[in-house]
Amino acid sequence: MSSVGFPEDFDPNGLGQKGKLFGLPCEPEDSALVIVPVPWEATVSYHTGTANGPKAILDASIQVDLFQKDNGDFWKQGISMLPIAEELIEESNKIRSLVSTYLENEQSENPLLEQINVACENLNIHVKTITKGLLQQNKRVGLVGGDHSTPLGFLKALNEKHERFGILHIDAHMDLRKAYQGLTSSHASIMYNALKLPSISRIVQVGIRDYCEEELNNVKRSVGRVAVFFDEDLKTAQFNGTTWDEICDRIIKELPQKVYISFDIDGLDPKLCANTGTPVPGGLDYDQAVYLLKKLVTSKREIIGFDLSEVAPGKDNDWDANVGARVLFQLCSALLLC
Repeated sequence: MSSVGFPEDFDPNGLGQKGKLFGLPCEPEDSALVIVPVPWEATVSYHTGTANGPKAILDASIQVDLFQKDNGDFWKQGISMLPIAEELIEESNKIRSLVSTYLENEQSENPLLEQINVACENLNIHVKTITKGLLQQNKRVGLVGGDHSTPLGFLKALNEKHERFGILHIDAHMDLRKAYQGLTSSHASIMYNALKLPSISRIVQVGIRDYCEEELNNVKRSVGRVAVFFDEDLKTAQFNGTTWDEICDRIIKELPQKVYISFDIDGLDPKLCANTGTPVPGGLDYDQAVYLLKKLVTSKREIIGFDLSEVAPGKDNDWDANVGARVLFQLCSALLLC
């Protein structure tokens, strides 16, 4: 495990450097893992605020203690975040405004629809270009949204790099709608769009508790390519004595050797993410999610990337960002330890 040359005066037990992810005084060029922030929420269908997620997580991350009794000094390999592009926030706000106007008169021939879908596809191209460039530099890459549409470009970059991989998808929603409200790059369509990529052999969904008939039919049509662990079934199994350890083994068994993690924060109990765009009662507890990630690492799977989406900071406190920063730290740990 190689390490970044940290300054002699850097104290990992003290307060880190403000403005740096987890307070680590390293730059993307020196880091093994680079986080790509994508402050975009053009297609959110309920609450807004996820475009502010990357900045809120960055600010909260300085409060995360680096030491983990089980994972050692994985962070010494270097973790950093690319600068947050203000122009993306401006474009997201512009397109979000167009979406609102379009939805007032939703119809397939509405001229705004094509303009919105083109803008979202441009975002996918932008994300693919950045992540592909980092992968070509042999960087490990993670992405922080924004809404859950944001990682599609990253998945396309990984599709070109890897012959076969699966997705561990933690979420309250299936995200298997063909084009939610006519929007082809909707946050509700990310897994539908992922299934179009030939390298993705399996999507294993965990914590699902809000879905429509179209999505359930798409699971059936996938002929085993999508495996769903419904939140209700997970809870029933636990109520009947099945341990979370056993359930995690069942989940991981469904995954191929190479795994991408797509973590929508609303996969957690909404007490941990009350301000997320579409909160749903139920879901995983924080410790359950962390345990699943640790089991994935010990299974000797190769984690090839991840995204964390839908973190929306609250107006009155930074609890959502605080939780999001810690989830991000755990995702970084899993990626760098596998």
